[in-house]
Amino acid sequence: MSTPVAPRLNDLLLPLAGGPLPVHLVAWDGSRAGADPDSAPTVHLRSPDALRRLLWSPGELGAAQAFVTGEIDVEGDVGDALRQVREELASRRPSAGVAARARAVAGLGLLVRELGLLRGRPALPASQAVVTGRLHSLLRDRTAISHHYDLSNDFYELILDRQMAYSCGYVTHAGADLLRGAEDEAYTLEQAQFDKLELVCTKLGLHTRREQRFVDVGCGWGSLTLHAAREHGAKVLAVTISREQQAFVQARALEQGVADRVEVRLQDYREVPESGFDAIASIEMGEHVGDRNYPLYARTLHRLAAPGAHVLVQQMSRPGKNPGGGPFIESFIAPDMSMRPVGDTIGLLEKGGLELRGVQALREHYAWTVRSWERRMAERRDEVVALVGEEVTRVWELYLAGGAWTFEVGRMGVDQLLLRRPV
Repeated sequence: MSTPVAPRLNDLLLPLAGGPLPVHLVAWDGSRAGADPDSAPTVHLRSPDALRRLLWSPGELGAAQAFVTGEIDVEGDVGDALRQVREELASRRPSAGVAARARAVAGLGLLVRELGLLRGRPALPASQAVVTGRLHSLLRDRTAISHHYDLSNDFYELILDRQMAYSCGYVTHAGADLLRGAEDEAYTLEQAQFDKLELVCTKLGLHTRREQRFVDVGCGWGSLTLHAAREHGAKVLAVTISREQQAFVQARALEQGVADRVEVRLQDYREVPESGFDAIASIEMGEHVGDRNYPLYARTLHRLAAPGAHVLVQQMSRPGKNPGGGPFIESFIAPDMSMRPVGDTIGLLEKGGLELRGVQALREHYAWTVRSWERRMAERRDEVVALVGEEVTRVWELYLAGGAWTFEVGRMGVDQLLLRRPV
């Protein structure tokens, strides 16, 4: 093909972008097009296979697949590039309809044919999740959770704080000014997560007396479990369906001298037989339950709680009609994830028999938290690659960059819902 690739792609994408490309595009043939590289991010198409992926999976998923495999690359910080492009597109409010999108895909197909790339659907990236079976069956849920959480405890230790809290922190220092940045020497991610754990325990009343029976539903790497046992003397049942997490929490409990207060079960929340606990928490686990099973989840929290006991659910929310995290998140990070507006979640919990006592929005705190994870990963990138490889590293770079932006602009939220089982 004699026509340079980058100008051809530029012409195809103009209707979708609502104007000139918001990036400087460099193709594998050396051709360039789009915005001035001094004022816009530079995106490299390293391989013609990137176009094959975009043809078979137009939009976010195809672009993500090409990025994680290295067929598309971005100069500099991925998060900064995404923010700049999205802000520029938002300012234009492009409104390409179905017909324009169809023409762009058809033009891309013609370009792929001219390049001799019509060789069938590209193989999925090795890092992309493959889950089968009935939606939110016990086996499928374990497979989906294992894909993400059993990646490597060593990997998560590089990115998270020492408490291994893989959820939204609570920023109490310097207020709004700090929320616009990330952790620093004066206020670290470690402190923000400690403050979040203490906030949860205080809301649940674990600080009022020791020896309370507490169940941590979806305990992760045990940050809340260990905090409740260590700081407040709680007797904790921690429940997870990740073997890696179970082993990690058991080892940490021994190290911290609270093994006699902590039982860690490899068990689905639906399988816990006990009831009558003094306090219940479920931190960012409800997103993985699924819409059909959420009423059962709510009833289970009610059943676990003693009359008068408090239940705290920290959960992400998403306005609109798209319940998942988007094609990239659902394919690479959290298959079968389901979110909804926070009011709908409250309604489901109330229908399960729980009484709402309070709501605290933490959206800005999550943007701060994710930026802190993003910075830590960048600082330790060589170690991350040595542990999980370049492709998984790129998955996480894209995940964290997109996540921070999503919370910053309000496309997703996160809330602490304090509930109570009526007496």
